[in-house]
Amino acid sequence: MRKAELERNTNETRVNVSFSLDGEGNAQIDTGVPFMDHMLDLFIKHGLFDGDIKAEGDTHIDDHHTTEDIGIVLGQAVREALGDKKGIRRYGNAFVPMDDALAQVVIDCSNRPHLEFRGEIPNAKVGTFDTELVYEFLWKFALESRMNVHVIVHYGKNTHHIIEAVFKALARALDEATAIDPRVKGVPSTKGLLT
Repeated sequence: MRKAELERNTNETRVNVSFSLDGEGNAQIDTGVPFMDHMLDLFIKHGLFDGDIKAEGDTHIDDHHTTEDIGIVLGQAVREALGDKKGIRRYGNAFVPMDDALAQVVIDCSNRPHLEFRGEIPNAKVGTFDTELVYEFLWKFALESRMNVHVIVHYGKNTHHIIEAVFKALARALDEATAIDPRVKGVPSTKGLLT
């Protein structure tokens, strides 16, 4: 079973994540950040993962610490669930349209963390959520999962639609990259390891 259960407790946040790569899209999300609840719910469902993500944080200040720490713990959970990475496809690529927006995410489970984000998020807020936190979440996720994550927003006008397309594309690309391919013997690397 490719799954992990992790927690992170600091003076700013408490985050608990239970995550399975081989799921059915079952999500239980309660982070105290409503917009992130929505994004994480659709991430779990569209990646066909199973996930229980709970967080409490200093949202009376803002959503920064909670969003960042969720990215950290979720990235760590994905890395742990992947284990030795034997038999995985390694690479994933997904385009997702959301009405006026089109986003693409390309992933390499390389053990070389990097986030490349190309595109514009037109507004600073969606409701009360600071949209700059999308980058913070993605960067911490890439860092802690030790993946190469490239995000390209090809176009879009509506900020909510753009961010939703990004999270759905992230889910689908991750599902593809982490899928087991019976043709792959060991790990898909000429180096002989991806850890």
